[in-house]
Amino acid sequence: MNAITPQHQTALLASEPERAAYRDYDQPGIDRVRNFYRNNHQHQTLDFVRAKKAQWLGFGQREMTPWAALEFLNTLVDESDPDIELPQISHLLQTAEAIRADGHPDWFVLTGFIHDLGKVLCLFGEPQWAVVGDTFPVGCRFSERIVYPEYFALNPDSSDARYNSENGIYTPGCGLDAVHMSWGHDEYLYQLMKPYLPLPALYMIRYHSFYAWHREGQYGHLTDAQDAAHLEWVRKFNPYDLYSKNDRPPVLAELKPYYEDLMAKYLPAQLKL
Repeated sequence: MNAITPQHQTALLASEPERAAYRDYDQPGIDRVRNFYRNNHQHQTLDFVRAKKAQWLGFGQREMTPWAALEFLNTLVDESDPDIELPQISHLLQTAEAIRADGHPDWFVLTGFIHDLGKVLCLFGEPQWAVVGDTFPVGCRFSERIVYPEYFALNPDSSDARYNSENGIYTPGCGLDAVHMSWGHDEYLYQLMKPYLPLPALYMIRYHSFYAWHREGQYGHLTDAQDAAHLEWVRKFNPYDLYSKNDRPPVLAELKPYYEDLMAKYLPAQLKL
């Protein structure tokens, strides 16, 4: 796995000085983001997560082509994102094109293009606070390094002795696969893509929103050797996901044939969602 240095990163990514402006949750005028995380942190309990897994991971809602599912994202603006207000498919194209410009394998490009496909849950009536945003473990103490940690005071698990210790219901070193993450598009898409993509891609999908782990260094006591080995893949993906965001989206019509062929190479013609 080759390291990516700034001089090798494409001009499609923000420059180092520009990056300080991303994920600024203190900027004025983002009440929609604060309101989002108030709801998210209040309601993402262990019981809620378990219920959502039972509800959605049977994949019995409908069948759609991968492209039809992605086209739904053209109607969705992520309420949790303080950086852009573009439809999600624009963000996916920006991410994937930046990865492609740096010459990565096509499965990596595809991962960039579909990594938010799980937000199709909004099409099925889920509120955004149960679909998007940063993710975090439930069933143990919430880290103070999660965005807007003060809102966890509203979460009943914070005052439940079973869940508010460092390890909670888990054993040290159990591995993230044994940890219940807050429910959203990441876990949903990970489970959907397990038969089709290599393990590094699956880690990128499942944990790209787990900033408390891959950026803040939290929850290491719950990880195992496989997690440690794949953390660098998640970190490699993060600049493309975050710093490709700008107000100049690629032209979908020009790129559609390439991405249709790429999805056909790896994914089935119909996805059971």
